[in-house]
Amino acid sequence: MAQQPKTDPQIKTEEHRFPCEQCGADYRYAPGQGQLVCDHCGHESMIEGDGSHHLTAIRELDFQAALNARLPAAETIETRVVQCPNCAAKFEFDAAIHAAQCPFCATPVVTDTGTLRQIKPKALLPFAMDERDARADLGDWLGNLWFAPNGVKQYARKGRKIQGIYVPYWTYDADTKSRYSGQRGTVYYITRNVQRNGKSVRQRVQKTRWHPVNGRVARFFDDVLVLASTSLPKRFTDALGPWDLSQLEPYRPEYLAGFRAEGYTVELANGYSEARIAMERMIERDVKFDIGGDRQRISNIDTEISDVTFKHILLPVWLAAYKYRGKTYRFVINGRTGRVQGQRPYSIWKITFAATGLAIVAGIIGYLVATSQ
Repeated sequence: MAQQPKTDPQIKTEEHRFPCEQCGADYRYAPGQGQLVCDHCGHESMIEGDGSHHLTAIRELDFQAALNARLPAAETIETRVVQCPNCAAKFEFDAAIHAAQCPFCATPVVTDTGTLRQIKPKALLPFAMDERDARADLGDWLGNLWFAPNGVKQYARKGRKIQGIYVPYWTYDADTKSRYSGQRGTVYYITRNVQRNGKSVRQRVQKTRWHPVNGRVARFFDDVLVLASTSLPKRFTDALGPWDLSQLEPYRPEYLAGFRAEGYTVELANGYSEARIAMERMIERDVKFDIGGDRQRISNIDTEISDVTFKHILLPVWLAAYKYRGKTYRFVINGRTGRVQGQRPYSIWKITFAATGLAIVAGIIGYLVATSQ
């Protein structure tokens, strides 16, 4: 497992504030506009380099060097974080905020002065949708859930604030070369006599002829994406994709103005283990394609992996955590496309009413059919 860089008391926590050039209030990043905006006086300021990701290379980091804690100090950062006592999410708070709700589960939390040293983000996808658009998409999604409690729908539509969060991910690159052995199956048919109801009938039967095969396949994996957070159910975040990683921008703290960033809780080595599973599935597909034929059997795959690199990136998610009658409902919205995923709340009363209605309709239909006969 990767060794977590130790906290150096001589290194100050990096904090970012972007005061308005005109009035001194804080700027916030305006999704889709590529600039900072002051909500107090309306002044705007462009972000240097925004939209020019194709001009600036986003450099990968050496995986083995990170495992051995040999990354340059410039690649790590000291952040001030708070950990939720309920869901264990780690996220940043502004220095002026001392108490708030966890954006992931709506649990009240009190900030502390804890710091954490982590690998710096190398790139991010900036938010492209603002809060109003995200709330509209959430409302539409909830509106299509027939059996959702009315209270949840109304709670979500009353202008309740939803939180913009940059969620941490790892991406892994690797060069792979695999040797395999197996069998190629060729399908053929024979006709034979079988007994059926005391009679002999001709039947066409499928057979497979197997031949031993050996071969090699190679694949370079680019940006295998792995969620580096345990704060949200993986089934939700996986369903938010696909993410267009070709639009990644080099990390600049200005993109985080007005948003929160979650610290990763899945360590680099653990993320790589998950990436390896995805790689192995793809290599197995490559092997089957290379074997060819009508059927394939794989006896063994021996893969050599080299040039493993990684980067820590942030992806934009609008997050809503609503508490309704003692239960927390969580919804996530892709901050680029507006795709919504989340827990599907159900109203027992609506389900009971619908079931009763169907039973009544079925009874009426049955009665009409019986009387007509």
